[in-house]
Amino acid sequence: MVLRPDVVDAALDHAAPRGRPILCLTPRGRRFTQADARHLARGDGAVLLCGRYEGIDQRVIETRDMEEISVGDYVLSGGEPAALVVLDAVIRLLPGVMGCADSAADESFSTGLLEYPHYTRPAEWRGHNVPDVLLSGHHGAIAAWRRDQSERITQERSPDLWAAHIKIRS
Repeated sequence: MVLRPDVVDAALDHAAPRGRPILCLTPRGRRFTQADARHLARGDGAVLLCGRYEGIDQRVIETRDMEEISVGDYVLSGGEPAALVVLDAVIRLLPGVMGCADSAADESFSTGLLEYPHYTRPAEWRGHNVPDVLLSGHHGAIAAWRRDQSERITQERSPDLWAAHIKIRS
């Protein structure tokens, strides 16, 4: 089953303010990124259209000039879980949502790298210790350790992200 273009178009007439982007959540869309979340958080909002079954008739996607986006290389039963991913990524960037505005600046993908490991108390747990540098109080050494860890983890776990990071640095 495919959602009919006339039905989707009528729903958008009632629900979608003119001028706002309409994002159609589909596995064949362009990959949604942190940069997209930042762009949407700075804007006046967007309409998220969730497909169901086999999706949405292509004619309404083209007629409404929708942007097709994907949250990953897998298939869901519908676009609703993908919409929740997009909403969460955007809402947390809105002013006042997070306790500290700087919190979002030092996370995975914000700098083009995956985030470094985190530790808390106790300093020793089941024979595993918090790295000494993190207990040193030396902010420069801690920052260097975090950067090194982010680079190592990104290189190991996300070669495509690492390649993009290297390209930007060059």
